Amino acid sequence: MAIQSRLSSLTEANMDEAQRAVLKDILSGPRGNLDGPFLAWIHSPELANHAQRLGAFCRYGTRLELRLTELAILFTASWWQSQAEWQIHEPIARSAGLSDQIIEALRQKAFPQFTQVDELLVYRVGKTLYETHRIDDGLYAEAIQAFGEPAVVELIGLFGYYALVAMTLNVFSVRRDTDAPLPFVES
Repeated sequence: MAIQSRLSSLTEANMDEAQRAVLKDILSGPRGNLDGPFLAWIHSPELANHAQRLGAFCRYGTRLELRLTELAILFTASWWQSQAEWQIHEPIARSAGLSDQIIEALRQKAFPQFTQVDELLVYRVGKTLYETHRIDDGLYAEAIQAFGEPAVVELIGLFGYYALVAMTLNVFSVRRDTDAPLPFVES
């Protein structure tokens, strides 16, 4: 699927060796494509290299189930109103088992009616973190009890990484070239 952005296009002819090397790493990794924020990050090969390695871990390597990872990503996409982040992750979240009702509520910034306690907990952590910039002792203890300390560290990393992704996609107007309407209204 074609991607559009406000960035200058990089081609084999105008990329430097560092850009070619990181492109090769991205294409040979679990992603297999130069999608989303990587269109921007490849303009800075060092950032792209570090970010793609962190992103691969956040997306494919955490202790959290994919359903919970994708919930955190969609929550972040909605929070930041990140069109491309939503366009990329909404179908992944659906196939990972996140319900249509939860997905639509997140898109509308409404409180989803969760039926699974772990999903509600991920939502509460994300909402509290983004609203207050902290997690109080009670919520922290709940998260540690439910997921364990390493997974909570990874969850916070997910929220931070995908906020970086959302900011990148928003600033550089990265969009998936689809005929579908954008998920969020822009002013």
